[in-house]
Amino acid sequence: MALVQYEIGDLVYAATDILNDGGMPGIEEEEGLIAAVGSRGVVVQFGHVEADPDQEIYLVRFENGPDGALGDPVGVLPEELTQELAVSA
Repeated sequence: MALVQYEIGDLVYAATDILNDGGMPGIEEEEGLIAAVGSRGVVVQFGHVEADPDQEIYLVRFENGPDGALGDPVGVLPEELTQELAVSA
């Protein structure tokens, strides 16, 4: 298994737009935007994809409003995350 890149509680940013794959409750559109590139979030859990134990996956709660409230956890791949504040669109 690969080494864990992020730990629970780590502050992360969306490196790309995080889109609904159809399995996110509360997002009406199948390809609806969950978190825009640069959105700040926190890792709440991590693991590996069952079908590919070498592939890490992270549950992240992204801020989703002006008050900084955290949205529902969403599964994201490591390449969709960064810890760099400045992310190019």
